Amino acid sequence: MEKFEKLTGIAAPMPLVNIDTDMIIPKVFLKSIARTGFGKNLFDEMRYNRDGTEIEDFVLNKPQYRNSEILVAGDNFGCGSSREHAPWAIADFGIKCVISTSFADIFFNNCFKNGILPIVLPQEQVDLLMKDAEKGENARMTVDLEAQEITTSDGEVVKFEVDAFKKQCLLEGLDDIGQTLQKQAAVQTYEGKMAQERPWV
Repeated sequence: MEKFEKLTGIAAPMPLVNIDTDMIIPKVFLKSIARTGFGKNLFDEMRYNRDGTEIEDFVLNKPQYRNSEILVAGDNFGCGSSREHAPWAIADFGIKCVISTSFADIFFNNCFKNGILPIVLPQEQVDLLMKDAEKGENARMTVDLEAQEITTSDGEVVKFEVDAFKKQCLLEGLDDIGQTLQKQAAVQTYEGKMAQERPWV
């Protein structure tokens, strides 16, 4: 998993509330267990007409937001089913940080496991960042995980909280498999010992 340390990028404003995982990646696209290839269908029903043409006024279709790496969203982001394809689609599109007043628990935890930093802030701070994001591609926002700070394009600093263990995993680029591999030597020692003590297993 790619390390997340400090990110400076375009923030897309998406003030909709209750964006569920089916809106993030519709169930019709859940045909693979690979983590790649879902970005083109991120927010599919909001991004495209039935004939496949783009809906021009959808935020991620606007020229200034096509390369967004930060998403400032409305309340209760990622609710609905627990599909891990939702953070896969977000990451594959190129978004590395989602900011909201609240997230569904499973989606929130799945973000950390897929290299995405979900940040929970009070409404007034989300409103501040939403307004900054509305300025477009020239108003770049910086998210510093180590310092736990977001800096707006005007230099205003917003502090955020994050679980210490999840923070360390992002800083080191460790998902669940990466964490297990850190214990590989101990696992091999244990397995060798068990093979001697219980050869019939």
